[in-house]
Amino acid sequence: MEAADMSEDLDFSQFITRIKRKTDIDLSQYKEAQMKRRLTTLRMKNGFTTFQAYYEAIEQNRALLNEFLDRMTINVSEFWRNPARWEVLRDRFLPEMAGAGSRAKIWSAACSTGEEPYTLAMILSEMGALGRTTLVATDLDNNVLDKAKEGIYLERSLRDVPAALRSRYFKPDEGAYRVSDELKKAVQFRQGNLLHDRFDSGYDLIVCRNVMIYFTEEAKHDLYHKFSAALKPGGILFVGSTEQIFSPAQYGFETADTFFYRRV
Repeated sequence: MEAADMSEDLDFSQFITRIKRKTDIDLSQYKEAQMKRRLTTLRMKNGFTTFQAYYEAIEQNRALLNEFLDRMTINVSEFWRNPARWEVLRDRFLPEMAGAGSRAKIWSAACSTGEEPYTLAMILSEMGALGRTTLVATDLDNNVLDKAKEGIYLERSLRDVPAALRSRYFKPDEGAYRVSDELKKAVQFRQGNLLHDRFDSGYDLIVCRNVMIYFTEEAKHDLYHKFSAALKPGGILFVGSTEQIFSPAQYGFETADTFFYRRV
């Protein structure tokens, strides 16, 4: 390895160490090539030639820190993403958890700007079960949580919402759409770090979709164990369409349907 490459690697590794110390975000548990490419683009856009200089600026400038957090976290979401999977959840699994007067405890992990937990809230409302459901949604990034709490979305985020639900739960708002107060009151948004925090337990359902693909295999392995421990026996983990769990039994899961795993 040439001296310039070694210097660049040291510059980036020191940045990872400093960011973890400052924010509790462990970038070493993300796939390095993807994360380094994303952050190098951001660093250069802001005019910094090294990660050391970039970090020193982040220390002094809250706007740069917020921009870093936005870029580092993955904030691509929409309502009813992959509708067929939501229909399986609605028709098969949620009636088990929240039917016949039962109370349900549900967690939307890495919820981004709120489309996922609000989709859950819509389905539960249609079932008549929203009022007896504890629905928690967490994300690493407080900026996206603020957007989720505000509940205003562009039309493209609503493209898969069934027409009847769209008219019932959204109101036009200056070229966008505002989610109903009923849904907003039903979701408890909180900041949370999947790779660092201890999880609550006793969940009937955990939804964590389209974020695991950015983590290393070791980080995913640890997270699946943590999700399993957070679910009650018989509880369901619902993952994204590119996140199939191979050998789910090692985590105490069995495959319940495509992209749904039941804690044994």
